[in-house]
Amino acid sequence: MANKKSQGEDISSAQAVFLGALAPGVNGPTWTTLRLAFVMLGVSLAVMLGLAFSSSDSWLVLHVAFLVLITMTLFLLLSWFLSQTGLVSVEHQIREMGLVPKDQDTSRKTTIKFEEKTL
Repeated sequence: MANKKSQGEDISSAQAVFLGALAPGVNGPTWTTLRLAFVMLGVSLAVMLGLAFSSSDSWLVLHVAFLVLITMTLFLLLSWFLSQTGLVSVEHQIREMGLVPKDQDTSRKTTIKFEEKTL
């Protein structure tokens, strides 16, 4: 039993992110990637805000400040939503999508046993 690797150890972070985009729930690597994207967006908006202040254009400053407000609101809402629902494991998402190999699929074995009992 110690020789068996769990399904999550076989999956890279990139595969976990792609799986997280298709499966229900949010896994850890997907949330980390999303936070990194928000950090990069925040840095680019901060640079844009600095450039808007240096150009002394009030409409441009107002526009970029509104974009910063939208970004902060979206990030806070996503964080709140995930704190309410929680993260799911990659293994759970694999089972949900039916990507578990036949020998490790316990839910299928349980379903077959249940069907045999009902017949």
